[in-house]
Order: sequence, then C-alpha cells, then structure tokens
Amino acid sequence: MHIPPGFTQVFPYIFAPDAARYLTFLSEGLGGEIVSVLAGPDEKIGNAQVRFGDTTIMVSEANESLGAMKATYYIYVDNADAAMARAVRAGGVQRGQIADMPYGDRQGGVVDPAGNIWWISQRLSPGPYQEPDA
Repeated sequence: MHIPPGFTQVFPYIFAPDAARYLTFLSEGLGGEIVSVLAGPDEKIGNAQVRFGDTTIMVSEANESLGAMKATYYIYVDNADAAMARAVRAGGVQRGQIADMPYGDRQGGVVDPAGNIWWISQRLSPGPYQEPDA
C-alpha cells in the first residue's frame, strides 16, 4: 500500500459551502497550514489540502452532487484556551466552556462556519486516553 507523504491511512475530506472562507477558518481559527489549493475557472475550490501537525485533511466546495456533510472532529492543541479564542475570532461559535475533563483533557467545543463541531483539546498529562471510572 502506498500513502502520500503527509497523509494517514484514514483522514477527513470535508465538503463545505464557501470552501474558500472555510479554508480561512481552518488556517486562522484552528492553526492549519494550507498546503495546496486547486480552484476551477469559477474560483470554486475543487480540492485543497490542509495540514494539522501529522494529519492532512482535504476540503472541496459543496455542490448539488456532493452536498455539505456535518461531522465532529477532535483536535489536540498546546493551549486549549488560546486555541478557542483564536477559533472564535475567526468565525467559530463556542459550544461549551473550556474545562478540565475527567479523562485528562482540557477541552471545549466550537462550531465552524460549515456547521461542524471541533472539540479543541489540550492533553493535561502524558499517557493513554482513559475513560473515568463509572
């Protein structure tokens, strides 16, 4: 099996209305690095690649045949409070306050301009993810 450099075996491919604006949110709001953008003559995004650390995602313009699809994403950051503030400044809508969670993350949610939820999480200690005792 061959996987392109910068990609993982499974990765998100997001179809978003106003994909150009969405790329701005991913870059300015969540700190993604826009790697490439291919646009058609109408300037609609046919395919874009955005890198977040070790993960690359792809983005395309939603259209009649491939409509916008909402999903939920989990992103690890160095500082959840600062990342949330940046995401809100870039047009996200905060969903829940940033708080320390019993499973070892400091976390809060933000809804992006395409309606997806991003759980912005800062790992508080090294080690595996563990659910709290019930």
